Amino acid sequence: MTLWIKSPLAIITPGAENGLVIENDKIIELVPAGSGPATFVDEIFDASAHVILPGLINTHHHFYQTLTRAHPNAINKKLFPWLQTLYPIWAGLEPEGFRLAVRVALAELLLSGCTTASDHHYVFPRNLTDAVDIEVEEAEALGIRVHLTRGSMNLSAEDGGLPPKSVVQDRDTILADSERVVRRFHDPTDGAMVRVALAPCSPFSVTPDIMIETAVLAEKLDVRLHTHLSETEDENEFCQEMFGCRPVDYLEQQGWLLDRTWLAHGIHFNDDEIARLGAAGTGVAHCPSSNHLLSSGWCQAHALEAAGAPVGLAVDGSASQDCSNLIQEVRQAMYMQRLHSGAEAITHLDAFRWATEGSARCLGRTDIGTLRAGTQADLALFSLDELRFSGAGDPLAALVLCGAHRADRVMVAGKWVVENGIIPGLEIQELLQAHHSAAMKLQGLD
Repeated sequence: MTLWIKSPLAIITPGAENGLVIENDKIIELVPAGSGPATFVDEIFDASAHVILPGLINTHHHFYQTLTRAHPNAINKKLFPWLQTLYPIWAGLEPEGFRLAVRVALAELLLSGCTTASDHHYVFPRNLTDAVDIEVEEAEALGIRVHLTRGSMNLSAEDGGLPPKSVVQDRDTILADSERVVRRFHDPTDGAMVRVALAPCSPFSVTPDIMIETAVLAEKLDVRLHTHLSETEDENEFCQEMFGCRPVDYLEQQGWLLDRTWLAHGIHFNDDEIARLGAAGTGVAHCPSSNHLLSSGWCQAHALEAAGAPVGLAVDGSASQDCSNLIQEVRQAMYMQRLHSGAEAITHLDAFRWATEGSARCLGRTDIGTLRAGTQADLALFSLDELRFSGAGDPLAALVLCGAHRADRVMVAGKWVVENGIIPGLEIQELLQAHHSAAMKLQGLD
């Protein structure tokens, strides 16, 4: 089947002013202004009321945290005390509540125009050992593309780390399950709906041997590496005290300064570290709302990109910025970066690039993130039918400047997964009730 998405109100890709032709799961043709498709089409979708973007790509999240949004004991804290408040609650995670958390996070992402989501799951209490398996099932049910990272923690508070003993695992369990989920779920081929990466949580929650052995395992299995790094000054001080070096030096010592690695946050880098990350091709997932909320600082996205480091965009966990809306994060990223780099240095197109092509580079993919012949048919279509858009002269800029927050239609691999602002087959009210009950139970507020 071939589908012509015809005559969009606006489209981000030059040369596609009259739309795109899709066959099965791929874009096969861009249709220039004033032209029709060279390919015979079976069906036409009139996009004259829509602005078309590549599907947005989220490079860092913690799906389980939808169960602890706006927790009253955590809302006015910086990262370390925030974590210490929530870790004991997360220790009570169970499979059914976790499943609902994942479903809510993925649905919220889809409705914001996100077609590929990466999750960093590192909390494995005794009752939740198959978290990645559950995430795969939920992603397949909703039709969203995922990059799931098998996280790990083995450095508990008793050993000088941050998490309690109840949520960490031992070395053998971590490495064995890391290999299991890669071999079971990771698809290295173009168009893959599920890929898996390995992701020790952070320097303050794993020991150096886990970092080193995970890097070796990732090379053996040919998968990517992910971790939090340089999110706060507290982390810098922890690394100096614990390892006698700054986080980027520690990363390099453990064999992680590689182009298969992407880092969450990446805030507190100096000029030399930015140059080294760029030379290595190590990516950074920029999480602007989380960084604002926790008062962590700001990622030097402009400088990192100029140095050669891929820069992607991420919503981060739903308890550290309290929503999973990627199109809102595009706006937040542009505003944060303009504040530091200047109005002329950062445009809405830069922010869109971070959320699409830059994010794809962080995940090591060339088959998503752009609208061109041969790439996956992952699209986000936004309509400008709200009061906030009235009078807007530039439809693409309006999505950012006027504050788009919900996609009208979303396509993943050539299939509509959001239609008219609704996920077909998903009973939202039913999900809301079940998820809220699970959240209150986990927090002890039921």
